[in-house]
Formats: sequence, C-alpha cells, structure tokens
Amino acid sequence: MGLFDSLRFAFGSILFHRLRSVLTAVGITIGIASVVLLTSIGEGVRVYLVQQFSQFGTNIIAINPGKMETWGIPAAIGGTTRKLTLDDARALGSVRGVKAFVPVTIGKTRVERGVRGRYVYVYGVTSQYPVVVDWGVRSGRFLPEEEMERGAPVCVIGPTVRSELFPNENPLGKKIRIGGHRFQVIGIMESKGRMLGFDIDDSAFIPISRAMKMFNRPELDEIDLIAPRSSEVDIVAERVKKFMIKRHDGEEDFTVTTQGAMLDVFGNVMNVITGAVAGIAGISLFVGAIGILTVLWISVHERTQEIGLSVALGARRSQILFIFLTEAVMIAVAGGAVGIAAGLGGAALIHTLVPGLPVETSPNMVAMALGVSILVGILAGIAPAGRAARMDPVDALRTE
Repeated sequence: MGLFDSLRFAFGSILFHRLRSVLTAVGITIGIASVVLLTSIGEGVRVYLVQQFSQFGTNIIAINPGKMETWGIPAAIGGTTRKLTLDDARALGSVRGVKAFVPVTIGKTRVERGVRGRYVYVYGVTSQYPVVVDWGVRSGRFLPEEEMERGAPVCVIGPTVRSELFPNENPLGKKIRIGGHRFQVIGIMESKGRMLGFDIDDSAFIPISRAMKMFNRPELDEIDLIAPRSSEVDIVAERVKKFMIKRHDGEEDFTVTTQGAMLDVFGNVMNVITGAVAGIAGISLFVGAIGILTVLWISVHERTQEIGLSVALGARRSQILFIFLTEAVMIAVAGGAVGIAAGLGGAALIHTLVPGLPVETSPNMVAMALGVSILVGILAGIAPAGRAARMDPVDALRTE
C-alpha cells in the first residue's frame, strides 16, 4: 500500500461520512475563525494607535504634574499636588539632549467672530510648539518668539475653526474673540485630521501667559520636550526625570511619559484581550479535538474487519496508523481552512460596515492558525489511530 493509496483511503472515508465529518470540523472552524477575526481587529487597533501617535513625531517626552502609578498614563488618576511652572519649563531647556521644549496649558472656551462662534480647545503654548509636535503652519506664521511671561494678543487657528468662522474669506489679520478677549489671527495650522475620534483641527493657539490668565491657571498642564532622535528618547527621559527630582527637592511629584511607553500600555491591554480571545477560541478547538477523537474512535470500531483484512493482506501497522492520522488531520485542516476563510471574510465585512474600525490580518497569524489545525488533528487522532494499528488481524476478522 503506497502513500497515494493511504491518502485515498483516508479521503474516501471522510467522503463516505460527509455529514459526520462536517459536524466534527465545526468546532475547529469556530475556534480558528474566532482567533483570525478577533486578532485581526486587535492588530488593526494596534496599527491604528501607532499611526495616530506617530503623526506628532516619535521622539516626544511629556511631563505632567503629579506622580501617576497606573500604567504610566498621566492625568488618568489623581496624583500629588506639586505643580509644574514656567520656571520648570525654562530650566528643562538646559538638560542635555533636550532639542526643544514647550509649556502647555489647555482649556475649552468660546471662539467668536461676529455672529459666528463655537466652543473649541484653546492651547496656551510658545513659538516652539510646531517644532515639538511636528505640526506645521499652512499659511501665515506661528506665535512669535517672546518672553513666556509676556504674550501679544495674537492667535493661530486650526483648519476647522477657519472654515467655521471664515468660510469665504482669508482670516489672516482679522480679529476674533477667544474667551471674551480680542486676538488677531496671524496663522492657520496644517490639517492633522482626527485622533482617536477627536478633531485636532478644531483648535486655537495663543501665547502661554495669556492662556494661564484666561483660564486662571497658576500652573502648567504639561511640558512637552523632544529628543534629537527616537533612539535617544529613553536616555533623555531619564535625564529629565533626574533633573526634575533634583529641582523638586528630591521628590518625584511628576510623571515623565514617552510615546513608546504609551504605546506599550495599549499593547499590553491588547495582549490581555488577545489572550482572553485565544482562551475562548481554545475551548472551541478543544471541543473540536474531542469531536475528532470520538468520531475516529467510532470509525475504528466500525472498520475493525477492514483493518484486520488490510493487515492480513500485507499492510504494515505504520500504514494503518498513517491512514487514521491522515483522516484526523484532513478533518482538522478542512475545519481550519473554512475557519480562516470565515475569519477573513468576517474581518472584511466588519471593515465594510464600520469603515472607522481598522482591521489588519497578519499572515503569521493565518499560518499559525493553520498550524494549530494540523496540531489539533494529530493530537486528536493519535489515540484512535494507535488503537487501529495495534489490532490483531485474526481477532479483527472475527469481529461481527
């Protein structure tokens, strides 16, 4: 009995019990489809987050007031009461490796021009803001270089604010009111689009000193820095941390966060979710494996005389073992292939129905899913195939 004959016998048995084989493969199909679909969504979210954060550069270091202990996310929960000041920002400019820095104060207030108006986020920053966050000015210019404690009544607006307040005219040189105060528009930012559902373009920028007075803030919300290169971010962040501890009398009453750390947090969350999904899918695979084992065990019992006759006619026990193992693997691979197709189809359907939800299917995940199917088939088929191979041909032929 050659290899082709063994494969033909295994395939013929599956076709002869079509319904039973299909039902047996369902568990494998559900498990593999779940893994492919949900990991595709998870990978898509990861890629989406990387793209969202990377649009502001990859070498940003953020300092926030208060020591945060939860996953290193600033402002996620309350920290200590020590504040960040303009003096802190100015002093950080002397730290080796800090290429540029910008103090930031954020508030939401009404921006008006004539009868038109809307509530937007207003950022109090300095002239270095476009350099730090890698966000250029489309027309006009950004805030002028001046002392942090002083600020001219000028502003720069985002494209959304420009289209809402100045739909049919050039806003440069025009006056608008921000929080009840008059400002002259001197620039319009380039479009950045949306980030995590938030319209970044719907914003305005004014000098830091005027923002602190407007929002009655004696302290800063954040200080952003940039390192010369992405590879130096962690080194510079450590220097900044040591500098700030020394400046704050030996207390670490602030949080230093890098983009890499934030992405690691989201990555850890996605890994937990993926692990939970894999566990749920593993249950389906286990059920599928039990189904294959049960069906093959029954098949061995039904084909006892056939096995005995094959051995009596010269079939080796290894060939009998191979036939039943092949049958198990064929069922598992068929279920896995359908599961992969269902997972890919489901991912494509979800992306079509919800275009905003990113979906990315990794080829490695597809290969791994197929490998898992083969492994499940082998493990499930070992016991019944071994039983068939160990049968005594005389006893098998006597069986009715």
